[in-house]
Formats: sequence, C-alpha cells, structure tokens
Amino acid sequence: MIRLTELRLPLGHDRAALEQAIVERLDIAPDALEGFEIFRRGHDARRRGRVVMVYTIDCRVRDADVVLAAHAQDRNVVVAPDTRYRMCIDDGARLATRLGYSRPVVVGAGPCGLMAALVLAQMGLRPIIVERGKVVRERTVDTFALWRKSVLNPESNVQFGEGGAGTFSDGKLYSQVSDPRHYGRKVLEEFVRAGAPEEILYISHPHVGTFRLVSMVEHIRAQIEALGGEYRFDAHVDELLIDVAADGARHVTGVRLGDGQVIAATHVILAIGHSARDTFARLHASGVEMVAKPFSIGVRIEHPQSVIDVARYGTRTPDPVVGAADYRLVHHASNGRAVYSFCMCPGGTVVAATSEEGQVVTNGMSQYSRAERNANAGIVVGVTPDVDYPGGPLAGIAFQRHWERQAFLAGGGRYFAPAQTVGDFLAGRASTSLGDVVPSYRPGVTPTDLAACLPDFVVAALREALPAFERKLEGFAMADAVMTGVETRTSSPLRILRGVDGQSVNTGGLYPAGEGAGYAGGILSAGIDGIRMAEAVALSLAGRPVDGLVRKGMVQASEAR
Repeated sequence: MIRLTELRLPLGHDRAALEQAIVERLDIAPDALEGFEIFRRGHDARRRGRVVMVYTIDCRVRDADVVLAAHAQDRNVVVAPDTRYRMCIDDGARLATRLGYSRPVVVGAGPCGLMAALVLAQMGLRPIIVERGKVVRERTVDTFALWRKSVLNPESNVQFGEGGAGTFSDGKLYSQVSDPRHYGRKVLEEFVRAGAPEEILYISHPHVGTFRLVSMVEHIRAQIEALGGEYRFDAHVDELLIDVAADGARHVTGVRLGDGQVIAATHVILAIGHSARDTFARLHASGVEMVAKPFSIGVRIEHPQSVIDVARYGTRTPDPVVGAADYRLVHHASNGRAVYSFCMCPGGTVVAATSEEGQVVTNGMSQYSRAERNANAGIVVGVTPDVDYPGGPLAGIAFQRHWERQAFLAGGGRYFAPAQTVGDFLAGRASTSLGDVVPSYRPGVTPTDLAACLPDFVVAALREALPAFERKLEGFAMADAVMTGVETRTSSPLRILRGVDGQSVNTGGLYPAGEGAGYAGGILSAGIDGIRMAEAVALSLAGRPVDGLVRKGMVQASEAR
C-alpha cells in the first residue's frame, strides 16, 4: 500500500475527481490504480469562503515499488504503515492459570479504565473494574437531576460514573500525543465496534456526541464481561493496601472499598479521572509520590453558531461534509499568561459539571448532530504551581475549590452559574441582564461580575485576549456573547509519577494512568494511555520487559495537555 498525503480538492467534488487526483499525483495510468481507501479526511478553512478538502489516501497500485522509487523525494508519497493492533502477550489465559495470580484491578471506568480493562480482558487476564459511580444509564438520570432540579449526587454526576467525564462532552476523538504504535487506531476501531459511526476512522476531527457515547459504554462493558471481566459499581476505593518490605520497598497488595471489602491485587491500574480529589488526598497520605502540575482556569463563552460559521466559512449555512464551524485560538497576554480556547463545542451547550456540593463548574457538551443554536468553548488562562498555588501536590485542588466556591456564591446558590456579557466584562461593569445570546447552562445563570470568581491575573489576561481574538475571528468579542463561570477542570492539577515500566516510582504494582494521573488530555489520549498500562501490566505478569516503543509512549504521554 502507498500512502498519499496532502491531497487537496475543492469542496463538493465527487469520487471520480478524487480518483483522478490520485492518478495525477502519482503520475500513473488510470488502470494502474487498483483501489484506494480514505485514511484521513479533513478540511482547510483558513481562507474564508474557500474551504478546501484535504485527504490522506492509502492506495493499491500496480508496480508499487516502481511508483515509490519515482517519488522517493516526495515526503507525501510513502509506504502506508501497518496500523493493526497486536497483543503484547498471546497466552494470557494460560498465564493466569499457571501463575494462579490475583486478577488485575482497574480503578475507574472512564475512557482510560475502559480501554485498559478491555485490552486486559482480550488478553485473557479477567480484570476487575472498580467504579465509584453508577452504571451509565443510572448516572445519566442523576446528572439530569442537577441540570433540571439543582440536585447533586456527589458520587454520580458529570465527573463520576461509568464512562467518565468524557461521556458528557462533545465526544472528541482526536489527540496530539505521540502514538508510535497506533494505539489511537485501536481505540477508534473498538469504538466503531461498540456503535460509533465508521467515519470516526477517517475524518480528521471525529466526534460522537453524548447520546452515542452512552450506548457505546454499555457495549464495551458487555464485551469485557463476556471475556471474564467483572465490574463493581458504587464501589469507592477508600484505601490502597501497600506492603512495605524491610528495605523500604513498597508494593501494592490490594484495595479496600468503602464497605470494608478487600480486593487482593498485585497490579492496580489507577484511572480515576482528574476530579477524584478525595482519592488523591488518600494516595498522598499513603506516600504515593506525586507533584503539582500546571493547568488552566477561565470561563465558557457562547456565541450564536451562525456567527462562528460566517467568520470561518463565509456563510451561515455550512456544507454538511464540513459541518458546524469550530475554532482554535491562542493569545500570549502582556502579563505573561497564555490564553487559549479549550474543548470547543460547535452547536452545543454549556453544562454543570461540579462533583462537590456548594461549588459551580462548567464544561461543554454537544450531540453528534452539533445542531444546537450556540457554539461554546472554554477560554482559559494557564496557572502554574508554586507561583499561583504554592503548598505541594494538593495545592492545585485547593486553588480550584476556592474559585468554584466563589462561582457558586456569585451564582446565588442552587448551582446557578455566574454569567456576564462580553461587552460588560470588557467595560469592567457587572451584568444586570443578558442580551440576544441566550445562555444554555442549566439549571440557570445569574448575571453578575465574573471578576469576583476569577483571579485578577486571569481577568486581566481575558480582557486583553478577547479583542485579540476578535481580530482573528470576526464577532468573537460581540457585546452580547455570554461568558459563564467557572471552567476549572481543564486537566489534572497534579501528576502521579511513574517510571518507564508504567509503575509508580515508589509503589510497585501501582500503574497511574490517564487524565487524572496527569498522562492524558481527552478521550482518545486517555484510551491510548489505558492500552499502554494494560500492556505494562501484562508484560509484568509474564515476566517480560517493557520494550522501547512502549516506554517511549509512556514518557511522551506525560506531555499531553
């Protein structure tokens, strides 16, 4: 197979035009093209009103070696890589029987935990999945109770429960982490088997939306259980059991649940998500090594989706192939802070995402159709340990909680969120009413001054960034655009340190994983990290070394978001 990249065609072309473009780029006779598949399809909208489709194509051609030799200097014509997933061990069931080992435990059933458990199950290692929240359908009922009735269940909400925080999001399935073994392809293929549309395998910025994710999560659970895996829901891990040897070496022996039950385990994958603050505190108290890390805080901003479509595409009616327009914006403020758009949701809604009583947190969500009236995105400012929140590994959590509490108070209680128009925010005055842009956040918003629930340096950076973003995207600083606070859960405020073998640097058998441990940033990268940790566990059980490519992936994953 030959891979052809950066193949550009006008919007609205047909398949014949694509085939002709392939033949012309490779300079071959039409009958020499034996077949082709679209590996990636994206679009370039940098020139307003002139959207161009951009393809990566895998081709089968006659005399492929000759064609490759003729294009040896063209970096856009190469041998197509083999993206098939191969298990790192093929004797998991026999290994389990021979060793009589304790089953691996996966703590957390978000994207990372699900993929870790699925791969372990596919290897025959029969994992036990421990999830503090409920099954996804029951969790959905609890989540809607907050949105519709201002009733919060601290153990079952946007953050906690089967599927993790990604279930109530845009369902974005792309990432910028290093992926030398194509684990991302494995994640996407498993999602398609679970009911995601096949197009996620080839569009450049795939998403599935909340409702599809719910049924996909259920399907993955069924697969894991059919392969011998076991779920424990409403099962809060209260203690990590650790044996300390005479020489001081520490190793996991199991977990104790909230009801007192002990699950013996020598291998525990910790995929708890970035909001498991009580678990972080317990791990820190037990001596698991962790450090504070940077993250970002800010607000959600909403515009009419039509404003974004016109600014990006030059039309209010986007082509169905490219869909509702999105954006990515960055500004480096004069106070030294980076301001950037985060988790942009075309045609979506702003949602209540708190997991603790008396606090307000926002996030963005959209369905597969992306057909809601507003576009929304986090507009956030980077914060750093020591400078902004001194005090050790848990200081970032205290920092988040403070501003979430301020947002709850500014919203007037009942989990209403504070909101302000962009015009009022830039003028430095509190909003007493809102304009034409109707905020989508539920249970509701309270017009106020967002400066009361954000650090001064964040307010200053945002006030500088909004006009700068207007220069890049016309209409962005429109007076009636609505800002809703606060966005604090952009990424984990800490990192649980692990070595090249995937294990905690000071607690053997503990495998910190995913977004909560500081090694991922989103659904796809979390799933990729789950596969890495599943392989690390399997190799450890088999007494085999973690090879270089897996080590490379583990190290580079730590740089995600």
